[in-house]
Amino acid sequence: MNRIDTHHHMLPPDYRKALQKAGIGDAGGRAMPDWSPEGSLHTMAELGVATAVLSVSAPGTTFLPNPADAAAVATDVNDYAADLVASHPDRFGFFATVPMPHVDAAVAESVRALDQLSADGIVLLANHAGTYLGEDGQDDLWAALDARAAVVFIHPAELPGPTVPGVVPFATDFLLDTSRAAYLLVRNGIRRKYPNIKFILSHAGGFVPYASHRMAVAIVGDTGRSPADILDDFAGFYFDTALSSSAAALPTLLAFAKPGHVTFGSDWPFAPLAVSQLFAAGLETYDGLDSVARQAINRDNALALFPRLGTAPAVAAPSPLEQVRHQASRAVMRGVARLINTK
Repeated sequence: MNRIDTHHHMLPPDYRKALQKAGIGDAGGRAMPDWSPEGSLHTMAELGVATAVLSVSAPGTTFLPNPADAAAVATDVNDYAADLVASHPDRFGFFATVPMPHVDAAVAESVRALDQLSADGIVLLANHAGTYLGEDGQDDLWAALDARAAVVFIHPAELPGPTVPGVVPFATDFLLDTSRAAYLLVRNGIRRKYPNIKFILSHAGGFVPYASHRMAVAIVGDTGRSPADILDDFAGFYFDTALSSSAAALPTLLAFAKPGHVTFGSDWPFAPLAVSQLFAAGLETYDGLDSVARQAINRDNALALFPRLGTAPAVAAPSPLEQVRHQASRAVMRGVARLINTK
């Protein structure tokens, strides 16, 4: 029991009441599940999790258009989480909820949660009521988070548009939502301008590892930036394994992410225990990982993000195979950049 779960949700009682008052009964097409601290602890025991970093999932506070109302709910959620962590400091951490897209209020609550409540980071939705992370006007928030070397957990929300009949948002749209936010954070230079922020992308980054070169082509053509820098920005995100540690997804993620940048995630309780166990088993049985690499994903990589939970070992140097992959990716992008620049 030594895993650190960086993608583990909570539904505090007052937050659930606020959702019910607003007529919200689902997130991404899944009904709001039951949750309690005791339920989390039981699930953690079943999954071998020592510590879970709790967060509120979509819709965050975006169902409250008034900034004061959104800030009040965020304050209640964070006070509840801080009290829970104080009573179980070794078992729980939390990502603070902030009232985006209201930037001034989000800055104020981020500062309070990080400086006064000792939050382990903050959670941001990929889009807040249609406003994506990485769009103009958010620099005050990024500056406050960069000054605190904050960990920022990016969780998807429903796309700002109508759903497609028969397509459950959490199954496909959530992955696109995360990818859109990551693209803008790279394309608009946020990753370079605020290098002290550690961003964790949910669900293995959505489509980012798989489509990173395609995205980089677009950014090179749009901005003229170095393709190697663009790929480094994408690979420099952190990625959790929630609903993604399968034999199909893991090879791409592990080939793309920088060493030390993959963490364990369960997505409980939105992912039922049996589903979380299925993906956890996939991580344990995947033959592309040795025991050291598996331990890094399960625990050690998260320790580098959350040092209060223990001492993180040094990240191992890239293997010869990883170095070859890295060099090959950049060689491809240099060729693409030359083609673009000759047109």
